[in-house]
Amino acid sequence: MLALGTIAPEFSLLDTVSQKTMNLHTLNGEKGTVIMFICNHCPFVIHVNPEITRLSKDYQNRGIGFIAISSNDVENYPEDAPHYMRIKAKAENYTFPYLYDEHQEVAKKYDAACTPDFFLFDDELKLVYRGQLDDSRPGNGQPLNGKDLRDALDQLLSGKKNDSLQKPSIGCNIKWKPQV
Repeated sequence: MLALGTIAPEFSLLDTVSQKTMNLHTLNGEKGTVIMFICNHCPFVIHVNPEITRLSKDYQNRGIGFIAISSNDVENYPEDAPHYMRIKAKAENYTFPYLYDEHQEVAKKYDAACTPDFFLFDDELKLVYRGQLDDSRPGNGQPLNGKDLRDALDQLLSGKKNDSLQKPSIGCNIKWKPQV
């Protein structure tokens, strides 16, 4: 896992909605930034989509930027291709860019392992939280409420150090391209 305090690695990626190349420093929030690695087809992401949409709407007006990135191999997982990402973003009412990491370099820089995987950076782009959204999983009966990430966001916004246990994300592995 990426170490707490790590400065967010820079990137420039295609936003599948606007069809423009965007970078971290034009998308980061004034008070903090959530970077989430997601994809279209993973049942874990499909399960959390309603909450990440609610979460972004609850915190964007408080100075938090939200960025979604898909790094999956679209040759072997065509449902994660950029044109389908655009459709998914509109269907889910994403209020944040949904970027395509074609070469999977950004996922590697962030040590992203699965979808969904969440990273919260402060106003200086230092990592203050990495891990799960909450304890809810498809079919486990736990409420989908974003508790872990919401707690981290609230602590960041109130100027408190996040001493809470940070549980790793659980989901589908990122679909890496075959190594040649």
